Amino acid sequence: MIRRRAAGILLHPTSLSGPYGIGDLGREAHRFVDFLNRCGMSLWQILPLGPTGFGNSPYAAVSSFAGNPMLISPDILAEEGLLSHEDLHDLPDFPQDHVDYGIVVPWKTNLVRKAAASFLSGNSEPDRQAFDNFCSHESWWLDDFALYSALQDHFKNRSSRSSKKGPLINSRWDRDIALREPEALARWSDKLRQDTELKKVIQFLFYRQWRRLKSYAAERGIRFIGDIPIFVAPDSSDVWAWREYFQIDTDGRLTAQAGVPPDYFSATGQLWGNPVYNWEALGRDRYSWWIRRIEYTLNQVDWIRIDHFRGFEAYWSVPADAETAVEGAWIKAPGYEMFQELKRRLGRLPIIAEDLGVITPEVIKLRQSLEFPGMRVLQFGFEFDVQRGFNAAHHFLPHNYDFNTVVYTGTHDNDTTAGWYNSMDERIRDIVRRYLARNDHDIVWDFIRMAISSAAGFAVIPFQDLLSLGTEFRMNTPSTVGPHNWAYRHRPQDLNDLISARLKEMNSLYNRLPEPEV
Repeated sequence: MIRRRAAGILLHPTSLSGPYGIGDLGREAHRFVDFLNRCGMSLWQILPLGPTGFGNSPYAAVSSFAGNPMLISPDILAEEGLLSHEDLHDLPDFPQDHVDYGIVVPWKTNLVRKAAASFLSGNSEPDRQAFDNFCSHESWWLDDFALYSALQDHFKNRSSRSSKKGPLINSRWDRDIALREPEALARWSDKLRQDTELKKVIQFLFYRQWRRLKSYAAERGIRFIGDIPIFVAPDSSDVWAWREYFQIDTDGRLTAQAGVPPDYFSATGQLWGNPVYNWEALGRDRYSWWIRRIEYTLNQVDWIRIDHFRGFEAYWSVPADAETAVEGAWIKAPGYEMFQELKRRLGRLPIIAEDLGVITPEVIKLRQSLEFPGMRVLQFGFEFDVQRGFNAAHHFLPHNYDFNTVVYTGTHDNDTTAGWYNSMDERIRDIVRRYLARNDHDIVWDFIRMAISSAAGFAVIPFQDLLSLGTEFRMNTPSTVGPHNWAYRHRPQDLNDLISARLKEMNSLYNRLPEPEV
């Protein structure tokens, strides 16, 4: 449960400013920690930190345990002697207000690989010992991830193998290594040894930089809220290395996929394509994979938001070869049993349950029995059927919150507050103004005040709302793939004293300032 009132900002590290086309864990990340401190904030919420795959989405990571190489700071690599200053001159023409992944990814991939090669050729005994210790301690996921990533690079230009019975996992690969046959594992491990070693160094460099940032934040009273998607990507080292924990047959085909049933928004529902869990196999192992996933993430962050928490009570399972989600069914999941095992093994679980959307009484009961705080989004409280009228009892309105709650003006999947307000029917906007007893001259900051002043234990504000930015600056539009998703970046001048003073005043008035050091 939440113990004390606090406030924070939602901003993924890719959205930080800087000269290298994408935010990273270096100077600007440390500067953002200082900004949070000046604001009287004590929480920094981020999205999943894993290496992204299709569509550059942090929620479709190639691994649940690896870090994203795009977040590695070139400046820190240069400070450590792994890059020369010449390597950081003559940069591509990066845009400053968004990430152009088509330019950034190839440039930074080559840069980070060069630094990793420099590390391996170096003579620093302490660095080499630290790397060897990292590889030994993390071998349970690192070895498989490094080989998987090297195999992805090797087979990336090959056409896919086809299957009429359902999608094949790693369909571009030779069948024997896709199915992890022992002889193939030994052969490819030897053939790609140099590349897998580079992949391991890159992970070592990522986590060394992350620990440095995490320590800097902790010294200033800033805690991280991380994020775990309930499902994993089909093209991931997780599925390849732990196939027995997913509904995949012996030929490497998905037998079922996750999705959403038909609803008001879609007559055919949604197909997500993620493999669903083999809960029976996970249960036989006392949920060891999930325990490792939660424990590992809690080594990186202080709180975890679990995306699509309702899937631990029941999930919509669709046959893998279905063309729409209509053919799916709700399947019960052993969420209570799993989290009890997690509590027994790990103790207190600082978990935030993402309980948005259509939530049943059974999901509410599960969350409350585990004492996990739920989420409330202010925008949702005012989105009503104009024919039926405003519902003052709506649980997303702040006068209905309980303390064990995290309130947001919006999330990474929402429009910005300014964009949302401007797109609403005038009858909804009228209710908003009447509820606030304000005109709409400064409507976004009125929403920020509404969140921070509420009874919710935590209040988190997306960074774009601090600048009253419009729709074009939103982080993601769900169910779409395009260059604007996951691309937002702030400008250096956005971390200004006017915003920090305004936020600190609110946090002081509404008892959200960090506890003073004794």
